[in-house]
Amino acid sequence: MQEERYLEYDRSFIWHPYASLKSPPRVRLARSASGVEIELADGRRLVDAVSSWWCVAHGHNHPAIVEAIRRQSERMCHLMFGGFTHEPAVELAQRLAAFAPGGLDRVFFADSGSISVEVAAKMAIQYHAALGHPERRRILALKGGYHGDTSLCMALSDPDGMHTLFKGLMTSHLFADKPTCPFGDEWDPGCARSLENLIDEHGREIAAVICEPVLQAANAMNFYHPRYLREMRRLCDESGALLVFDEIAAGLHRTGPRWAQDHASTTPDIMTVGKALTGGHMTLAATLASARVADTISNGRPSAFMHGPTFMANPLACAAASASLDLFAASDYAANARRIEGWFASRLMQLKDLPNVVDVRTLGAVAVVEVRRMPSQSDISDVIDAHGVWLRPFCNFIYSMPPLVSDERTIDRIACAIGDLASRPPDVAPMDSDFHE
Repeated sequence: MQEERYLEYDRSFIWHPYASLKSPPRVRLARSASGVEIELADGRRLVDAVSSWWCVAHGHNHPAIVEAIRRQSERMCHLMFGGFTHEPAVELAQRLAAFAPGGLDRVFFADSGSISVEVAAKMAIQYHAALGHPERRRILALKGGYHGDTSLCMALSDPDGMHTLFKGLMTSHLFADKPTCPFGDEWDPGCARSLENLIDEHGREIAAVICEPVLQAANAMNFYHPRYLREMRRLCDESGALLVFDEIAAGLHRTGPRWAQDHASTTPDIMTVGKALTGGHMTLAATLASARVADTISNGRPSAFMHGPTFMANPLACAAASASLDLFAASDYAANARRIEGWFASRLMQLKDLPNVVDVRTLGAVAVVEVRRMPSQSDISDVIDAHGVWLRPFCNFIYSMPPLVSDERTIDRIACAIGDLASRPPDVAPMDSDFHE
């Protein structure tokens, strides 16, 4: 069968994320995807409970986005952005400026979320160099954070997280303690003490402070108090460091409001956005900066900002992103996220009593069941097949970030699958990796 030939070649020659070629995890051959479901080659359908790594906000193959890509493909699929501009890029920049928090209207288009973070860090360093402070070259990040898999992004992610193998490759930056004051609890001023102490001690070296606002995703699944962001803003203003919010995972209504920073009513100097930007239909990200940051860089030497990806502002991706932002503007996605949060909370909180469960938490369209130890990979696979729900648990987190258009019946199915997996006994075999399929 052709299906088996594809799978056999895949097992032998193609790496998958965080996977071994020697003992590859099981993969499923997908044929198509539509709405909240993925159709497999054998005809079975799986609810995409993780929005294909948190980006398919409007559902798969949304007709408005597909049509925008089709129309653009008839005119121009790609053009170098050096020396040219084009309508899709200008229109998207205008939409992004209108969507972004006030003052973040200078736009740099990148081809992935990781690159947009690299761009943000380079902006911060070049900003201080333009001010005559080349010694300010370090970034202060948070333990528990994750900003991507390229080298600078790894250097800004939790130093004790998934990238420890590559410590010798990465530049040394500064890390404040993971925020421990939970979202929804009373604010504890001690939560930001580590951040304050590091800025007091190293302020003259620090170009910027970066965080994932409110939701630390791929390293911690941690929902922390919005007041932490206001303290971060205050400390950056006092020290002269720039503030960078990485909204790639949390932005565009994943935590409820349009931006996770809206929970704190504060804004950064630089912001990164990706994932849901195109509704998961094309790879595209952007780094947005204030006029102060852009003007300072432009008035320095060199006046050019020193970055330029080959696929910067790809016309197909820009067209997809504009269509995606139009969808966000046309419907109340904040209300969608609130409904999903309520449905998850009502169905999952009872799992707290299970012996292997440490905590259950929900925020917007994010649900997390933290377990002491993950069930076996065979149990994970059995649950996926039994419920027809695609889950991708990692470390000690069984989680869901479903499409923001998911209805109550879809959330019911996801919650049942999560409950089934959380009820299974923990795996006692040693794991090759903290990442599970």
